[in-house]
Amino acid sequence: MSIYETAVRKPITTALIYVAIAVLGLFALSRLSIELMPKTETTNVMVVTSYPGASAADIETNISKPLENSLNGIDRLKHITSKSQDNSSVITLEFRAGTAIAEATNDIRDKLDAISDYLPAGAKKPTIFKFSTSSIPVAILSVESEESASGLSKLLEDRVSNRLQRIDGVGTVNISGASKRVVQVYCDPTKLEAYHLTLAQISQLIGAENVNIPAGQIDLGSRTNSIRVQGEFTDPMQLGSIIVTSVGGKDIYLRDVAEIKDTVGERRQENFVNGKSGAIVMITKQEGSNSVEIARQIRAALPEIQQNLPSDVKIGYLIDTSSFIVNTIDSLQETIIITFVIVVLVVLFFLGRWRATFIIVLTIPISLVASFIYLLISGNSLNVISLSSLSIAIGMVVDDAIVVLENVTTHIERGSYPKQAAVHATNEVGISVVASTLTMLAVFLPLTMMPGEAGLMFRQLGWSISIVMIVSTAAALSLTPMLTSQLLKRNEKKSGLSEKIFAPINAFLGKLDALYARLLGWAVRHRRATVAIAFGIFALSLASLTFIKTSYMPKQDVGFIEVKAELPVGTRVDETRRLSLDLDKRMRDEIPAIQTVSMTVGQAGDGDSWSLMQDNGSNIISGYIGLRPRSERTLSQDEVSDKLRKLLASYPELSSYSVKTGEGGSAGSTSGVALEIYGQDFSETDTYARQLREEMEKSSTTSGVTISRKDYVPEIRFVFDRQKLAENGLNLASASSYLRSAVNGTIASYFREDGNEYDIRVSLAPGARQSLQDLSSLQVYTPQGKTLRLSDLGHIDEAFTPPTIERKDRSRVITLSLTPTPGVQLSELVGKLNEVLAAHPVPSGNVSYKITGAYESQQETFGDLTTLMLLITMLVFIVMAAQFESLVDPFVIMFSVPFAFSGVFLGLLITQVPLDTMSFIGLIMLIGIVVKNGIVLIDYIRLCRERGMGVAKAVTTSGKSRLRPVLMTTATTVLGMVPMALGIGEGSEMWQSMGITVAWGLSISTLVTLVLIPTLYAALEARRIVRERKKLEKKLATRAAEKALAAQH
Repeated sequence: MSIYETAVRKPITTALIYVAIAVLGLFALSRLSIELMPKTETTNVMVVTSYPGASAADIETNISKPLENSLNGIDRLKHITSKSQDNSSVITLEFRAGTAIAEATNDIRDKLDAISDYLPAGAKKPTIFKFSTSSIPVAILSVESEESASGLSKLLEDRVSNRLQRIDGVGTVNISGASKRVVQVYCDPTKLEAYHLTLAQISQLIGAENVNIPAGQIDLGSRTNSIRVQGEFTDPMQLGSIIVTSVGGKDIYLRDVAEIKDTVGERRQENFVNGKSGAIVMITKQEGSNSVEIARQIRAALPEIQQNLPSDVKIGYLIDTSSFIVNTIDSLQETIIITFVIVVLVVLFFLGRWRATFIIVLTIPISLVASFIYLLISGNSLNVISLSSLSIAIGMVVDDAIVVLENVTTHIERGSYPKQAAVHATNEVGISVVASTLTMLAVFLPLTMMPGEAGLMFRQLGWSISIVMIVSTAAALSLTPMLTSQLLKRNEKKSGLSEKIFAPINAFLGKLDALYARLLGWAVRHRRATVAIAFGIFALSLASLTFIKTSYMPKQDVGFIEVKAELPVGTRVDETRRLSLDLDKRMRDEIPAIQTVSMTVGQAGDGDSWSLMQDNGSNIISGYIGLRPRSERTLSQDEVSDKLRKLLASYPELSSYSVKTGEGGSAGSTSGVALEIYGQDFSETDTYARQLREEMEKSSTTSGVTISRKDYVPEIRFVFDRQKLAENGLNLASASSYLRSAVNGTIASYFREDGNEYDIRVSLAPGARQSLQDLSSLQVYTPQGKTLRLSDLGHIDEAFTPPTIERKDRSRVITLSLTPTPGVQLSELVGKLNEVLAAHPVPSGNVSYKITGAYESQQETFGDLTTLMLLITMLVFIVMAAQFESLVDPFVIMFSVPFAFSGVFLGLLITQVPLDTMSFIGLIMLIGIVVKNGIVLIDYIRLCRERGMGVAKAVTTSGKSRLRPVLMTTATTVLGMVPMALGIGEGSEMWQSMGITVAWGLSISTLVTLVLIPTLYAALEARRIVRERKKLEKKLATRAAEKALAAQH
């Protein structure tokens, strides 16, 4: 007994099995977390080694090189890059996608242990940092403040950070740019000299006075009490009453030799939000928690947090990554609903029966819901990929059900009883339904094995669609026949209304059938002409290939831009601040699409790990810009960035600037190109890089070119004379400590208030350390109590040092990053770059270059996909050959594939959409989809031939009979892709090119297939018959000859 017979005989069991699937699927859906992209392991590991006091060149020779050589042998390593800067070396190891990072980290640890003994004596132990996608902030809040600016850090710590950390799933809350409170003790050098005091002595005294000391316990009567000496100051100004020395019986207080200020730190990062002093709060999530849920809770907590803050402190969103996720997912849900409605209408149009339409449409939700079960079991999330794979599948899910139902209705119309018809009709088309699903699986299952970056993304797509297809085929072979046997009636009476609506449609479809039969008849008679016309179309479409542009991934408009601008090295913070506030004002005035601008200037403090990882310094401005929601602005993210670049270019004082668009959390821009120039000699590679930058900036294809290597940094060095130091009983460490405590200051103790502690910092008054003259005349006391000036012990040198030395794959590198102008595709930018490189060859044999960035990723992915495409084409052929038990028929059907490509090239040319990874995946999907129609046609022609029809008659009859199901399945798939191809809603840029590819490819391929494939089949079949007839005639002739010979004897 077959699956469909059982289903027809046991309707209740069948129905309940599918009800169970639906219930389980909906349960799974309620448990899935929502993300933007499938969870991917990051492939980067950083090794950071600090070596205090070493210059960049020392670090390169003594730390970076030995570590690189040692780590280079690790399994699955793709690139190794290093940055050697003053005091530290940062090595980044990039592994191939899909590497188990935990294992790789262990390998790194072993290699580091083996080599750490050979590193210089002063170097610290190398530390390993792993990055994961959860370290990308879920939300960035901006804080504006006016009067409360000085105590902002504490306010945020107490009232914002603590509250946010209580939210379930929040990992860390980083606050940067808020001013921290410091108690400054500014000593007057002349007074110190008069009283023979040093800064070190002052620090010691403060430390010794500002303490609480437990003195033990004492028994008093029947109780034990603790004794404490309470000596900590409760007000910073009490420090002034510390006695530092006494001269001639008179006490000298700290307030006599120093000024005490309760203020904010001197050199610090400042943050401005929309031109007012403020801060940024970065919130990251814990691994595996739901970002949308966290963001929802943060949003809910903000009004309550705002109430607890002073009235001048305003807290708001700068970036909320989850709003992009939610909008994208919502617009995908809309797409799915629109697609569903379109499919229902198409089916109704062709079948003209409400009940039949209901039977077919029922397979959609059941199949889609089944994929949620897979997502939950495999531990995936509901994301853009898994949802769009459903949107892609809707049009294809109904195909099998349509083929089955169409055949059942034909049988019922011929007068069969519904139950018999359901079994017989399903039996007729069962094999071709299974075969067409197998061809689809031959396309989607290999996608799950794709290597590389794109593979991680499309694995889910492959699995989701495969599962949906399997469930839909099972439903078509069990649920559909069961429902038809129950719901469809023999010679059903139609109501007057449906007669009126569907009569003209039926008449139109009848005419279409007749017309198609006539066209086929002509094509079969004029085979050569038909084939020639078809191949002419194909040749034309190949010619259009030269006009199609390519890119890597579609750009997404997240509404977030990062800006970095640098003034010449050594510029004072005041200058940088003035410029950044001016820039901020102009940005908001001239570009209305901008909602918030947060600017950070200055050198990051020691404790702020987030800011230390970003570029920072007194000459650097870094800004985050949040745009208004997509519906409220006319400019796209790229157009705003282009305007920003023009605005930055109007400031002559900037030495360099870069504008990056947020890509929704994906690392590495999807459109930029990097040119890496390798060479040992700094000046040679520098000159070459600058020359190429000038050439590229002239071109209209690029909107921004940045060079990775920074300018040389001015540095003041104090060189001690070791002989003089020794003569005075000093050593280098003790003498330099005088210089350090005068300029940088030392932390003498901590001032505690409300559970927080603030530094008490002792240094010279700012007025006493403004010139080199001031530094030379600093006082140094020898152990014998003699007073010297610093200038007696050495001299001051000025020098320039390279700030960082970058290396990649074990050679020095300088990188040019190129950003295309909005509307310019990757292929055009690379083409222009290649022209410039051809015109300006490398200066010598020691310099070489390589084009990387999105271009390298694109070449890798396209290579992988091409291999995959060939593999899939073979698999599809094998499946069909097995079904037809013939090599000729599948060969004929495969001719529909090149015409699908013709359709794609035409579509991309007309819509001016580039060929990227998404449209490439669309191409691969087409192989399976277009072959389906051919299978249905050829299968029926063979059936007619077996029933004894002639070739021409079989071709026209089966064409007439199969036209409607072919047109229906094509229309459902094509129209199902239309909402995607139109690209409505946020985040739809991602899928647009795939929608366009499938819609165009399938439409054109179907039109050609319907005529070309039956014609080719007829031609080959006719030749086979002619050959067989000749064979037969030969046989008969030889037999006759043999008989004649026998008669003669």
